[in-house]
Amino acid sequence: MSAIITDQLRISNALGFLDKINNSTNSYYVFLGLSNPTEYLSSWESLPPFQRDNFDEENKCWDTMFSLKKISANDVSPVVRRINWESGRIYDMYRHDISIDKRANQTQATSLYSSDYYVVTKDYKVYICLQNGTTPESLTGNPSLDEPTFTDLEPRAAGTSGDGYIWKYLYTIRPNEIVKFDSTNFIPLPKNWTTNQENAAVRLNASSSGQIKIINILERGANLGAPGLYQNIPIKGDGQGATATIVVGSDNTVDKIFVSNGGSGYTFGTVDLENSGLFLVDPPKFDVIIPPKGGHGANIYRELGSTNILLYSRIENDIGDPDFIVGNKIARIGIIENPEAFDSTSVLSIQKASALYALKLKEPGASAAVIPANITFTQTITGVGTAVGRAVSYDNETGVLKYWQDRSLYGYTKSGVATDSPYGLVQNAFTGGNINVDSNTIEIDSGFSGISTVINNGTVYLGQNFTNGISNPEVKKYTGNIIYVDNRPSITRSANQKEDIKVILQF
Repeated sequence: MSAIITDQLRISNALGFLDKINNSTNSYYVFLGLSNPTEYLSSWESLPPFQRDNFDEENKCWDTMFSLKKISANDVSPVVRRINWESGRIYDMYRHDISIDKRANQTQATSLYSSDYYVVTKDYKVYICLQNGTTPESLTGNPSLDEPTFTDLEPRAAGTSGDGYIWKYLYTIRPNEIVKFDSTNFIPLPKNWTTNQENAAVRLNASSSGQIKIINILERGANLGAPGLYQNIPIKGDGQGATATIVVGSDNTVDKIFVSNGGSGYTFGTVDLENSGLFLVDPPKFDVIIPPKGGHGANIYRELGSTNILLYSRIENDIGDPDFIVGNKIARIGIIENPEAFDSTSVLSIQKASALYALKLKEPGASAAVIPANITFTQTITGVGTAVGRAVSYDNETGVLKYWQDRSLYGYTKSGVATDSPYGLVQNAFTGGNINVDSNTIEIDSGFSGISTVINNGTVYLGQNFTNGISNPEVKKYTGNIIYVDNRPSITRSANQKEDIKVILQF
């Protein structure tokens, strides 16, 4: 007994995920994290580790997370594999029956979606190849010589070279989609294909399901009769109305065959040679190509195999917005589904959020040199123990020190192995008073509360709300689901830097 999970389930799951992001009750965020990767693994920069898929690794991601940015419905698109049109390249053609037993003509792919049967042109127009010049003498097809540029609704040749290609125009990628979703390996598909007005003409043109467009010649036959046109030859099958015209050449073999009436409703078909008027001592053989359900262009996701979703996010250093800190490294990017707001059971909904704790320090300018990134600082709390944090960033202008408390501060190595801790650690237990950084003592500004401060007669937004000089993150740790993690060689963020993040989820 054998069974498969079909590509159609993968397509359905991909589109279902798209619907979840479009649902306003859900929140998805890109997150950045891990400023000191080589402290966790010395070979990180040359060989970042594969992310383990377990709950412990999920918790480690939370422990070293900096900040999050919400992904909007406009930042998500279904995408398919990129296949560029190039002069002289032989492409596969659409066939309804590609399998391990009937491989694609050119690439020998064993499935439609892994074959090269569509292209994107330099003008970002997308076409499906219905014929690639395959003949009994050229079983793999011909090199494509004419780049398609037309937007006609009916399939046709792209130029006058006679390369044998028949293309069907599907859609044009819009400029804003190019910026967000175009990549080296993928191209975006239009959203809401079945309802959007921009692509309605292509969709409505495909309204006749099972309409035959292409018949291929497998064998030309011999001694078929007088040269000329043999018209209105029925196509037998479970549909109705389709007919073909056969052109017999001067050598009494089939020169060409084309569809004169596509009919409708076909899921299989054969050319009815018994009613063709040809002599059938040595008959020709043909392959009737069945279009996808609904016709070419009816459902772009099914036709092109939309099993991937691209999520886009641009991280910018907006003036007065310190959630995405600068000057530190980033070695991990990920996506979280439905995290909760800090000290709440409500799903986080703000556009940007800090995942770090923070302290507002006094005399910020004088103390900047003694709080470098990744340094450990402490506060002894009488009768309680020692609070300890690991610095992520320090702004000597505002006096804001952002930090995390990973497991290495609790008596474990960074990889999670138990060891002796020098601290009687109490998590997030910083109070008013002083912190100790190396041999320096710096006072927390316990008199400061608010989300902004005044510097040189100007208001500076701090990004987090402080109470008595202490701020909690804006997101509750360990909530929601981390659905994607990318460990990567680190980059250092600078004040004039922007990052375009494009994540491909494959279903």
